[in-house]
Amino acid sequence: MTTGEASGPLAGCRVLELGSLIAGPFCGQLLGDFGAEVVKIEDPGRGDPMRQWGNQADGFSLTWPIIARNKKSVTCNLRDARGQELVRQLAAHADVLVENFRPGTLELWNLGYDTLAAINPRLILVRVTGYGQDGPYSQRAGFGSIGEAMGGVRYTTGNPDHPPSRTGISLGDSLAGMFAAFGAVMALLGRERTGRGQVVDSAIYEAVLALMEALIPEWEIAGHRRERTGSVLPGVAPSNVYPTADEAEVLIAANGDAVFSRLCDAMENPDLAAHPRYRTHQARGEHLEELDKVVGEWTSLHASEDILDRLHAAGVPAGRIYTAADMTVDTHFKAREAIVRLLHPHLGEFPMQNVAPRLSATPGRIHSLGPELGEHNEAVYGSLLGLDPAQREKLAAEGVI
Repeated sequence: MTTGEASGPLAGCRVLELGSLIAGPFCGQLLGDFGAEVVKIEDPGRGDPMRQWGNQADGFSLTWPIIARNKKSVTCNLRDARGQELVRQLAAHADVLVENFRPGTLELWNLGYDTLAAINPRLILVRVTGYGQDGPYSQRAGFGSIGEAMGGVRYTTGNPDHPPSRTGISLGDSLAGMFAAFGAVMALLGRERTGRGQVVDSAIYEAVLALMEALIPEWEIAGHRRERTGSVLPGVAPSNVYPTADEAEVLIAANGDAVFSRLCDAMENPDLAAHPRYRTHQARGEHLEELDKVVGEWTSLHASEDILDRLHAAGVPAGRIYTAADMTVDTHFKAREAIVRLLHPHLGEFPMQNVAPRLSATPGRIHSLGPELGEHNEAVYGSLLGLDPAQREKLAAEGVI
């Protein structure tokens, strides 16, 4: 169990998180993982929809404790002028403000960058949207799935004889949040030189596009359009999922010359590495299907553990396709504490993925699960802004907080 006060390289940095769902809050999660004090501002009536979305246990979200970990929750009606004034007051004490509203929304609330920078010139405003802050599509509603489609990953994902597929997670949202967090840290470093904050503009479609390798020059220069190729990459072999005698699935990635030679030795077929059709990377790629058949015929004769023992001993990258059940019992996961467990007030021991990446001197860590709605109103509005109990009670009664 990981508990205690925040620490890490961002300790002392205060972040206001005004976003909801995944893209903006994932940025806040990453910053909080590395020690930032993240004050999440939520609607007084319902809070972030992620409190209800996704799978639940005993009526409690299994996503909220993760995406809101290491955060404080305060309630504030951003559509009320008094709530907007509270945010301006909080911004005076903040280093970073994260939001993922449609462009122009903050400006309608008198919370745009010019307004906030006049109050706090050192403030960094991180803006996460579907299409960015400008351009002809900026005012469109943008969800992660649309950004995945526009950024190219949907078209290239899945089997060629099926419509474009998706991954089982909100990839576009998370990528935009990750780039937003990266941008926030870069802006904090820049502020050390300039003394001033700036705007970080993270668009979902651009975050997806950033991962698309040589997709653009392949088309524009070589006239090649990447297509869906299922479980393989064209020209890369052997690198696929192969059947086993115990009906498991083993992924083997042996497309490099030296690695392929080691695979052939482990298969007790060393002459295969010298075969003209498989001797070079290009040759193997040209005969991908027949080479996959050769490897698959060998794996189908052996149990998965036997295959993996042989390949690991030979220095061939290989592994089973993991599910959550595999992860929770794997000895390597345990040794590196890749999964940590905290105490949930209603569900008991709560497992989740640990902080990544690892820093040797100033590591991040998880000290709290997602908070109750408005759990930190007193601490933030009282201690930080100096609102006395009577003021807080009046604002609460009138639906401002």
